[in-house]
Amino acid sequence: MRYRTLDAARPDDLAAWLALWQRWPGREVQAHPEYARLFARTCDRVVCAVGEGPGGAVLFPLILRPIAAEPWARPGELRWDAVTPYGYGGPYTWGEEPRDHAAFWRAHEAWCADERLVSTFARLSLFPEQLAAMPGRVEPRAPNIAVPLDGGSEALWRGYDSRVRKWVRVAQAAGLHVELDRDAARLDAFIDVYRHTMERTGAEPWYFFPRSFFEALVARLRGYYAFFHTLREGEVVSSDLVLCSVENVYYFLGGTRAEAFPLGPNYLLKHHIACWASSEGMRRYVLGGGYVPGDGLFRYKRGFARAGEVPFRAACVTHDALAYADLVRRRAEFASLTGASWEPRPGFFPSYRATQAASVAPTEPASSPRASTPAPR
Repeated sequence: MRYRTLDAARPDDLAAWLALWQRWPGREVQAHPEYARLFARTCDRVVCAVGEGPGGAVLFPLILRPIAAEPWARPGELRWDAVTPYGYGGPYTWGEEPRDHAAFWRAHEAWCADERLVSTFARLSLFPEQLAAMPGRVEPRAPNIAVPLDGGSEALWRGYDSRVRKWVRVAQAAGLHVELDRDAARLDAFIDVYRHTMERTGAEPWYFFPRSFFEALVARLRGYYAFFHTLREGEVVSSDLVLCSVENVYYFLGGTRAEAFPLGPNYLLKHHIACWASSEGMRRYVLGGGYVPGDGLFRYKRGFARAGEVPFRAACVTHDALAYADLVRRRAEFASLTGASWEPRPGFFPSYRATQAASVAPTEPASSPRASTPAPR
């Protein structure tokens, strides 16, 4: 297997990454180079570890983060760590068997050593058949919901629980309707509803994406996203942004105006998205999970597919155990010098990046990579 890494900052590498992604029958949008670039800071590197052989290929998008950018880093720090872009990811693989994944990982570990990479945290695809086997610790986090789309709208309706069917009928009786927006024509309305929802729910600051984030997504990923808006008398009262791969559509970000809750607009919205995705020939509508297992957000999503639970898993890989321990010590020393209290938080990887207060953040192994809005009230 031929191993190489592609750096999205280099035009030739970016073109090669995109060409390889386009040859992949699955073309999951989370592995697109422009998707990964959306979540990188100016100090980060966006790379893709690639393995190619006669039996298939491996495509592993990563964001490399310099330890030197952290306030607790020592002067002259040269080490990095890696994380998959927000959402689902991992070492995607395809092609004919056999696949020499062991050779890929041997070459990858050698590259990690050369790059002084301390650790990698990977949120993994919900569908194991898409992935090469990961080295290191792979942990189940919590169930997510993937709505099966086989059978069309009638099968979808039978798969909903009674609460979902009731609220869809309420919304229809109130005269609400859903509009598909493939060109971001109502981007301003989406941003207004989304920000309203983040403020109402007290979301973490990271979720307050600037307008430039959405403009970049719209410009760089045309054809691989869609907005859906629930309208009441021409006004957007609920709106979802979904990511569109070949076989799967993913709920990404969205929100609902609080004053519209009694009309059930978000139920009608997700019902319409599911029916649309089914009519487009997609296999699954991925809603994600909750902030914590079994919370109200998760129960709301499960209402759209009573048999749709799939495990969400994360991989925690330590490439340099001595360096990892050194960074934990350095973080603790810095906290002591500044009079702060800090110690590694159980379940957080890498532990040297843990904050004291529990939060849902893009680097944390949360129960869901898509827990951005609460269940409707």
